[in-house]
Amino acid sequence: MTEIITILNQKGGCGKTTTAVNLSAALAVLDKTVLIIDMDPQGNATTSLGIQKSELENTIYSLLTGKCSFQEAVLETEIPNLYAVASNISLSGAEIELSKEIGYPYILSEKLHEYELGFDYIIIDAPPSLGILTLNALVATDSVIIPIQSEFYALEGMLDLLETINLVETRLKSPCPIKGILITLYDGRTRLSKDVSKNVKEYFKDTEYIFKEKIPRNVKLAEAPSYGKPCITYDTDCSGTKAYIKLAKEIISLEGE
Repeated sequence: MTEIITILNQKGGCGKTTTAVNLSAALAVLDKTVLIIDMDPQGNATTSLGIQKSELENTIYSLLTGKCSFQEAVLETEIPNLYAVASNISLSGAEIELSKEIGYPYILSEKLHEYELGFDYIIIDAPPSLGILTLNALVATDSVIIPIQSEFYALEGMLDLLETINLVETRLKSPCPIKGILITLYDGRTRLSKDVSKNVKEYFKDTEYIFKEKIPRNVKLAEAPSYGKPCITYDTDCSGTKAYIKLAKEIISLEGE
């Protein structure tokens, strides 16, 4: 059965797209069949997979607006078992178009459930905002991973994010439980990273799962997108790659709980 996971945080610089791309690649390397859906008009996940977004005919925009089928939107990547529905700047106008549709928060969910998907995981890279595209991602998802950077103001805006998730669950009757909180840009040598990690654990102490694996601040993770590669193919032995492999294993292990 396919599990749909949305990577979500409206705060920029938290490693949201980095996590979507590298977690997807790590799961694929671990013999899981994975589809990553780029729901961000910036198309950074698309670029990070080496896909030339300006040349695409069928994208997530085409799928949401009914201009192509699900099968037509799915692209192969250079990594075995990893597929993508790409994004480009055309998606920036989708919110206006989709808002005119009846039941617009359910469009992505309906598109995904029209077909026998055949994926172990679908990872959605949600945009860094709390608009219509994000609502579509949340309604379609089975769970949410929230990456939080080990930096000052890390928890800023978290209340708005959690209220949006609650709104989807209560008003749209669509459960989207938080699968886990992922600490990113972590440097265990600094007091700030340790303090932020402690604050995150206190903030979510009663209700949410915090992943054991932390994603380190790593140069290779930052460099890989400019080469159009996930870190796992850019540098197989760096600390960033090892962290995402461990995170993927941790997520797979949760299936048995």
